[in-house]
Amino acid sequence: MSEIEKKLADMGLELPPDCPSRASYLKYRTWNGLLFLSGQICEWNGTPKWLGPITPETAMEESRKAAQLCALNLLFCTKEALGSLDRVSAVLRVGGFVNAGPTYKTGPAVIDGASRLFIDLFGDAGQHARTAVCVSSLPENAAVEVDAVLAYT
Repeated sequence: MSEIEKKLADMGLELPPDCPSRASYLKYRTWNGLLFLSGQICEWNGTPKWLGPITPETAMEESRKAAQLCALNLLFCTKEALGSLDRVSAVLRVGGFVNAGPTYKTGPAVIDGASRLFIDLFGDAGQHARTAVCVSSLPENAAVEVDAVLAYT
């Protein structure tokens, strides 16, 4: 078990058992020390756990948990790609998509659930540039989708 997986366990979290691809694309691609991770929805073993749209009445903590689950799926793909999460040297960029209506104004706060996990796990190396937007739909009507670009050794 990697040091990062130990940190996850200490936080009461674990990597999902799988991270299925839904269409004709790669879950990840490596290039010159960079790992490009395709967007992952808030699913566990192929089943979405939070559905959209997120509304102002949706509890922010639940929405952030959805974003955190997306990040856990990204970490699963990272381990699959690199063999160990300990090879991650930096989280460079995170992109977040929140399934919400046009009047929802706190999409970036939802994506903090993913950002916070990366920062808690990787410390300063987890600090990243980010985009967070609201969209009218996501695959399987998921509440949140997150992608990322990481550097590795």
